[in-house]
Amino acid sequence: MAGTVVAGTVVDGAVTDRPLGGTPAHLGVRSGPWLLTGHDGRLIVYAQTDDAVLRWTESRPGGPDWLGPDVLPVKGVTQLTVAQGANRYAHLIGRRVRGTGDAHPAVDLVYAIQYQAGRPLSEWRSVGNPHAKRERTAQLGTPTAAVDTSGALHILAPTAEGHLAVRREGAGGRWEPWRDLKVASVLDTPAAVATSTGQLHLLAPTGTGALTWCQPRPGAEPERGQDLGVVPLPGSATGVETSPGRVTYYLTDLVGGGVVAVRPGAWPVPVGGNPGDGRHTALATTIDGHPCTVLAHRDTGGRVVLGVCGAEDEHNGVWWTDAGTGCAGDPVLGRDGHGRVVLLAVTEDRGLVLARQLDGPGLTLGDWRPL
Repeated sequence: MAGTVVAGTVVDGAVTDRPLGGTPAHLGVRSGPWLLTGHDGRLIVYAQTDDAVLRWTESRPGGPDWLGPDVLPVKGVTQLTVAQGANRYAHLIGRRVRGTGDAHPAVDLVYAIQYQAGRPLSEWRSVGNPHAKRERTAQLGTPTAAVDTSGALHILAPTAEGHLAVRREGAGGRWEPWRDLKVASVLDTPAAVATSTGQLHLLAPTGTGALTWCQPRPGAEPERGQDLGVVPLPGSATGVETSPGRVTYYLTDLVGGGVVAVRPGAWPVPVGGNPGDGRHTALATTIDGHPCTVLAHRDTGGRVVLGVCGAEDEHNGVWWTDAGTGCAGDPVLGRDGHGRVVLLAVTEDRGLVLARQLDGPGLTLGDWRPL
């Protein structure tokens, strides 16, 4: 069962489910999951539980068997995000809270790196907090991150003032100072996409619309772009590169309640769906020789719903279907080492299940299997 380990031995710095003895202990998923493809083509899944990150790794590219979960301890991290670049390194970034019994707990952001599938994490290091005063540090929002084509990690988080703070890991692993993207009333962690052309794209929701930024060239400071003519439900937006250097955002329209596709410089396109209050996931892939976008979300009934459309062709409709399982968190899309679409979900009992694309025309998923 996903989320179940046996207290056991330590292998490569991580507690593993290959036991020396002991009793089972249920470690239910609290946030996540995140689905990545390692340098050797094996899928890697991360999920957060209390004071630890759980990690599963495919035993071979394409599955279906899995190793894990490995338990990677990290104390005090209340929110986690995971980002990956072209070099396949996995960057784990968390919001850490210390001194919870104090009037003003100390909050900072920490990160660790996994360089190869199944290997240990680096040690956790602090990247600080853009707020200088301790009483303000606790008001830092949930972080997100993106890795650009140079391998530089960008960490972003909403600040107490409703701004966005950005910190970039520069050349040689040195961290640049925090930058303040001075806007008002950002309500949520932005959607961040690093494109194949080397630029970072951002979307952040406000109470009246959606703000965007884009680097004019790789390595430059993000500049404000055109505000988008839709009000996103906070926590719903995601972005995906749908053609070279061009990002499409998918979000829940706070006014209409349906899914909307929007690109900077274009009108929002309603694409249907019946989304709940979670985040959408999107994947650019090729189906039957055609570039397509695959979408997934949890609907208002708690079911995983899958959608497919031609890349940047939402005007001609998105085909939606029930993916065949309930979901307690946000589903996640990815591709395995053979290029097949995979869909990962958290079950109602906080385990993890995965469905994989079957051979044949179109997009058909096989049975759901527990990790």
